[in-house]
Amino acid sequence: MDARALAILKERFGRDSVISLATAVENVPYVRSVNACYWDGAFYGITHALSGKMRQLAENSVCAVSGEWFSGHGRGENLGWVGRAENAECFGALRRAFAQWIDNGHNDFSDENCVILRIRLTDGVLFSMGARYDLDFSEEKR
Repeated sequence: MDARALAILKERFGRDSVISLATAVENVPYVRSVNACYWDGAFYGITHALSGKMRQLAENSVCAVSGEWFSGHGRGENLGWVGRAENAECFGALRRAFAQWIDNGHNDFSDENCVILRIRLTDGVLFSMGARYDLDFSEEKR
Protein backbone atom coordinates (compact mmCIF):
# COMPACT_ATOMS: atom_id res chain seq x y z
CA MET A 1 0.00 0.00 0.00
CA ASP A 2 1.17 3.53 -0.71
CA ALA A 3 3.20 4.79 2.26
CA ARG A 4 2.10 8.39 1.65
CA ALA A 5 -1.57 7.40 1.80
CA LEU A 6 -1.02 5.52 5.07
CA ALA A 7 0.77 8.55 6.53
CA ILE A 8 -2.18 10.78 5.53
CA LEU A 9 -4.68 8.38 7.14
CA LYS A 10 -2.63 8.34 10.34
CA GLU A 11 -2.33 12.14 10.34
CA ARG A 12 -6.06 12.71 9.75
CA PHE A 13 -7.55 9.92 11.82
CA GLY A 14 -4.87 8.74 14.27
CA ARG A 15 -6.58 10.77 16.99
CA ASP A 16 -10.14 11.47 18.10
CA SER A 17 -12.02 11.87 14.81
CA VAL A 18 -15.69 12.09 14.00
CA ILE A 19 -16.50 9.84 11.06
CA SER A 20 -19.72 8.63 9.49
CA LEU A 21 -20.47 4.95 9.96
CA ALA A 22 -23.05 3.32 7.70
CA THR A 23 -24.64 -0.07 8.25
CA ALA A 24 -27.40 -1.88 6.35
CA VAL A 25 -29.99 -4.40 7.46
CA GLU A 26 -32.53 -5.91 5.06
CA ASN A 27 -31.59 -3.33 2.38
CA VAL A 28 -32.25 -0.42 4.73
CA PRO A 29 -29.22 1.85 5.21
CA TYR A 30 -28.43 3.52 8.54
CA VAL A 31 -25.76 6.18 9.06
CA ARG A 32 -24.52 7.98 12.14
CA SER A 33 -21.52 10.00 13.31
CA VAL A 34 -19.14 8.24 15.70
CA ASN A 35 -15.90 9.09 17.46
CA ALA A 36 -13.15 6.86 16.17
CA CYS A 37 -9.38 6.56 15.98
CA TYR A 38 -7.45 4.92 13.12
CA TRP A 39 -4.46 2.64 13.34
CA ASP A 40 -3.16 -0.42 11.48
CA GLY A 41 -5.92 -0.61 8.88
CA ALA A 42 -8.87 -0.19 11.24
CA PHE A 43 -10.98 2.40 13.01
CA TYR A 44 -11.65 1.86 16.72
CA GLY A 45 -14.30 3.33 18.98
CA ILE A 46 -16.10 2.79 22.26
CA THR A 47 -19.81 2.11 22.24
CA HIS A 48 -22.62 0.20 23.93
CA ALA A 49 -23.10 -3.43 22.91
CA LEU A 50 -26.89 -2.99 22.76
CA SER A 51 -26.82 0.11 20.53
CA GLY A 52 -28.50 0.04 17.15
CA LYS A 53 -25.18 0.05 15.29
CA MET A 54 -23.89 -2.97 17.21
CA ARG A 55 -27.14 -4.89 16.69
CA GLN A 56 -26.99 -4.07 12.98
CA LEU A 57 -23.31 -5.07 12.70
CA ALA A 58 -24.05 -8.37 14.46
CA GLU A 59 -26.62 -9.10 11.76
CA ASN A 60 -24.48 -7.80 8.85
CA SER A 61 -20.88 -6.87 9.63
CA VAL A 62 -20.29 -5.13 6.29
CA CYS A 63 -20.19 -1.37 6.78
CA ALA A 64 -18.91 1.87 5.27
CA VAL A 65 -17.08 4.84 6.77
CA SER A 66 -16.50 8.38 5.59
CA GLY A 67 -14.73 11.49 6.83
CA GLU A 68 -12.23 14.17 5.82
CA TRP A 69 -11.95 13.20 2.14
CA PHE A 70 -11.79 9.46 2.87
CA SER A 71 -14.44 6.83 2.30
CA GLY A 72 -14.11 3.11 2.68
CA HIS A 73 -15.67 -0.25 3.38
CA GLY A 74 -14.98 -2.66 6.18
CA ARG A 75 -16.31 -5.16 8.65
CA GLY A 76 -17.46 -4.15 12.10
CA GLU A 77 -16.41 -6.33 15.03
CA ASN A 78 -17.33 -6.24 18.69
CA LEU A 79 -14.05 -6.77 20.58
CA GLY A 80 -15.93 -7.09 23.86
CA TRP A 81 -15.92 -5.27 27.15
CA VAL A 82 -13.35 -2.49 27.53
CA GLY A 83 -12.28 -4.03 30.85
CA ARG A 84 -11.18 -7.38 29.38
CA ALA A 85 -7.47 -8.03 29.88
CA GLU A 86 -6.96 -8.59 26.16
CA ASN A 87 -8.44 -5.13 25.46
CA ALA A 88 -6.17 -3.27 27.91
CA GLU A 89 -3.73 -1.91 25.32
CA CYS A 90 -6.45 -0.88 22.86
CA PHE A 91 -8.61 0.66 25.58
CA GLY A 92 -5.60 2.57 26.93
CA ALA A 93 -4.92 4.02 23.47
CA LEU A 94 -8.59 4.98 23.08
CA ARG A 95 -8.69 6.60 26.55
CA ARG A 96 -5.73 8.78 25.52
CA ALA A 97 -7.24 9.60 22.12
CA PHE A 98 -10.63 10.46 23.62
CA ALA A 99 -9.25 12.19 26.74
CA GLN A 100 -11.19 15.42 26.18
CA TRP A 101 -14.57 13.77 26.65
CA ILE A 102 -14.19 10.14 27.74
CA ASP A 103 -14.82 10.82 31.44
CA ASN A 104 -17.80 13.15 30.95
CA GLY A 105 -20.19 10.67 32.59
CA HIS A 106 -21.54 9.30 29.32
CA ASN A 107 -19.67 5.99 29.65
CA ASP A 108 -19.89 3.35 32.37
CA PHE A 109 -16.70 1.34 32.00
CA SER A 110 -17.82 -1.13 34.68
CA ASP A 111 -20.77 -2.12 32.45
CA GLU A 112 -19.81 -5.20 30.42
CA ASN A 113 -21.86 -3.73 27.55
CA CYS A 114 -19.32 -0.89 27.22
CA VAL A 115 -17.35 -2.39 24.34
CA ILE A 116 -14.71 -1.65 21.75
CA LEU A 117 -15.86 -1.53 18.15
CA ARG A 118 -13.25 -2.30 15.49
CA ILE A 119 -14.00 -1.50 11.87
CA ARG A 120 -11.43 -3.50 9.93
CA LEU A 121 -11.10 -1.76 6.56
CA THR A 122 -11.19 -3.72 3.30
CA ASP A 123 -10.86 -0.89 0.78
CA GLY A 124 -11.09 2.86 0.51
CA VAL A 125 -10.51 6.03 -1.46
CA LEU A 126 -8.47 8.90 -0.05
CA PHE A 127 -8.03 12.36 -1.54
CA SER A 128 -5.21 14.71 -0.61
CA MET A 129 -3.64 17.71 -2.32
CA GLY A 130 -5.18 16.85 -5.70
CA ALA A 131 -4.14 13.19 -5.52
CA ARG A 132 -6.44 10.19 -5.36
CA TYR A 133 -5.34 7.05 -3.55
CA ASP A 134 -7.27 3.82 -4.12
CA LEU A 135 -6.54 1.68 -1.08
CA ASP A 136 -6.72 -2.10 -0.66
CA PHE A 137 -6.51 -3.16 2.98
CA SER A 138 -6.76 -6.90 2.32
CA GLU A 139 -4.27 -8.96 4.36
CA GLU A 140 -2.24 -10.05 1.37
CA LYS A 141 -1.72 -6.40 0.36
CA ARG A 142 -0.50 -5.18 3.78
